[in-house]
Amino acid sequence: MDLAILGGTLVTSAGAVRAHLYVHHGRVAALTSERWPAREEVDASGLLVLPGVVDAHVHFMDPGDVSREDFPTGSAAAAVGGTTTVIEHTHASPVVTPEDLRRKVDYLRGRSVVDFGLAAHAWKGRLQEAPEVWRAGALYVKAFSCTTHGVPGLSYADLWDLFTGLAAVGGVCLVHAEDESLTAEAEARLRHSGRRDGGVVPEWRNRQAEQVAVAAVCVLAKHTTARVVLAHASSPEVVDLARAVGGVRVESCPQYFYLLEEEVERHGAFRKFTPPARARTEQDLEEMWRRLREGAIDYIATDHAPATRAQKEEGSVWEAHFGLPGVETTLTLMLDGAARGRLSVERLVQVLCETPARVYGLYPRKGALQPGSDADFVLVDAEREHVLSHERIVSKAGWTPYAGMRVRGAVVRTYVRGRLVAEEGRVVADPGWGRWVPRVESQGGGGG
Repeated sequence: MDLAILGGTLVTSAGAVRAHLYVHHGRVAALTSERWPAREEVDASGLLVLPGVVDAHVHFMDPGDVSREDFPTGSAAAAVGGTTTVIEHTHASPVVTPEDLRRKVDYLRGRSVVDFGLAAHAWKGRLQEAPEVWRAGALYVKAFSCTTHGVPGLSYADLWDLFTGLAAVGGVCLVHAEDESLTAEAEARLRHSGRRDGGVVPEWRNRQAEQVAVAAVCVLAKHTTARVVLAHASSPEVVDLARAVGGVRVESCPQYFYLLEEEVERHGAFRKFTPPARARTEQDLEEMWRRLREGAIDYIATDHAPATRAQKEEGSVWEAHFGLPGVETTLTLMLDGAARGRLSVERLVQVLCETPARVYGLYPRKGALQPGSDADFVLVDAEREHVLSHERIVSKAGWTPYAGMRVRGAVVRTYVRGRLVAEEGRVVADPGWGRWVPRVESQGGGGG
């Protein structure tokens, strides 16, 4: 064997067991209580061994405005945080056609520390290309129901056509759901009043706009039988609405479990993301945890969309970039939730690793600890307490909205296909180890 991880507690969605994990040629070779010879041995006593996190929603801005992030820094941040596979799409350089996808795969050779899949964009006026880019290997097609980040919003008629086309080929669509008419009216009113305070963000990207669009997306998904995922569900009300109407899977993000709506009034652009934080009380946050624990939320991703401190401070809150850094803090934040009894470690593995891999056609190559899977795993000290800080952030952002938070649960080591890529907050592998990963499933089949 090439590598033995000895005496750790191996955790899957089905349970936890103390055992040895053996790696051969980049794959999991065995999970066993027997001791076998290996070229390298790692003592994992007292540690959890988890599948590597599959972050299905990140923006590394590469190619694009790489002053905010690029693949070398974003993938390094992922590795430090225990993420071994990302699914990335860049708004500034959208992938719309199969040729766009091929060019991006070629461009990214040598630029990633961790493995990566790529998503495409559904572009207004070019929706007929969505099934083709899916067939070419995009893991999903991203659609917006409102103009955001320079991507033109789609009407509900457009979404109907998009979903119908993707349903015919078994494609998956991730939808950013906010109603264009309501956000545009709110923006015009707020700008006319001269408002420039942080409080404009939740009034502009308001609850009604999200809920109206979510309801419409669900209805369209049900009637087209398309495989649709609702991106970054922000509140219990949105989750409940999606479940009541049906037809979609539900993604959410750590910011909706930890950040409060009123923080934008104090932090301004450093809390500017959309949909914004909706929780007004700690009880609102607990209600999100309950929905995650009970299965109403399918999986967690980050929507990692960083900007540097200087970029967040340029101009007014209107001009500042949307988005938060998050790819390197998500596992730690969810481990802290487990330590506080908000969800089990098995459920954590399900929502961070297994389900996103299943939804996007990567399971069991990714998101699993079983013989034949890629040897992507994380060694975790579930009891270690530490304080999150700006200074330890690897992303080009150089800051985190969770700075000063004391958490329990730390990433000790991260392995991608059996190779150590990060250890104790430091990247130890160069860009280029990470590879593009296409779907495991047969074209257009399963995974949903």
